[in-house]
Formats: sequence, structure tokens, C-alpha cells
Amino acid sequence: MLKIVKDNVKSLRNKSIPVNMPLSDKDRKTLLEMIDYLVNSQDEEYCQKHGIRGGVGLAAPQIGVNKRMFAIYYPKDEKTIVKYGLVNPKIIQNSLRKVAIQSGEGCLSVDEDKKGYVYRYHKIVMKAFDVVTNKDITITATGYDAIVLQHEYDHLDGILYYDRIDKNDPFKILDNSYLI
Repeated sequence: MLKIVKDNVKSLRNKSIPVNMPLSDKDRKTLLEMIDYLVNSQDEEYCQKHGIRGGVGLAAPQIGVNKRMFAIYYPKDEKTIVKYGLVNPKIIQNSLRKVAIQSGEGCLSVDEDKKGYVYRYHKIVMKAFDVVTNKDITITATGYDAIVLQHEYDHLDGILYYDRIDKNDPFKILDNSYLI
């Protein structure tokens, strides 16, 4: 099972290096293990048995691999599963409008809950290589989907979600923003 690096470990604050392409078998295996971890983390019994928390995203730096790749897995609705293993992602477009989760964000690397709004772009367009489809893809995401992608993307630059909370006014409402 993968071991999650906690936010007191310096390597989590380092900028990750690009992944060499074509993707090595080792990097592919790592990303697939990360997806499996997320799938298993959404099973309550599994979490209790193994002492882990549920998650929807996991970036390589969170398992001690400072490479530009991350995994995402969660059911969006009864028919749709969001599942990616992204390599060398790049945000190529973003909205001016911002969004934040009203109850705040969480992170597998952060054990202590940090309260406040984490504003992110309402809409992004991201390009990456995806190990799930085994091809280059372009993702257009809004709302929660965009938040999850940006949260994991931040890990690749050594940024944690609570770095984005306004220290003086954690629950400040920004103009041109909304809460979900």
C-alpha cells in the first residue's frame, strides 16, 4: 500500500520535475497504483481496516515521488465516474470567475483540518497524457471537477490548499465568485 507524505515533510513543498515520455513502465505502474489507492479509499470498510482516509485525488509528491503526475477518482453521479492518471498536466486556459467549496477543502497529506475558503478558477482547460486512456487528452472542467484538478495540480508546484486561504479573513467572499 502507498504511504502518504504528510505536510510537515519538506519534499511536499518542492516543485516536481516533468515526466519523461514515452512513459516508463515504472511511472505507469505508480499512477495505476495511485488510482487503485483512491478507489480503495472510497470503501469505508477498507479505510477502517487499513487506517486510511478517503480521497478523490492523489499527486505523486504525496507518495514521495516529485514528478508531475497525479491521479483522480470519484463518482460524479450515478452514471459517471471521474477517473484520470495524468502525466505532465498543464492548465492552458482558465476563467476569471472563482469558486470555493463552502465546507472547505481537505487533503490526504494534511491531518489537521484548516478552515477557510480556497478560491480556484471556476473553469479550466487542462492538457495531459492520461494513463487510463493511454493518450493525450484535453479536459474542460467546471465547479467541483475544476477544483479537484487544480488542488492536485498545486501539489506539483509544492502548494498546499491552505496556502490559498486568506490568513486575515479565511471566509472572505470574493467578487465574481461563488460557493458550492
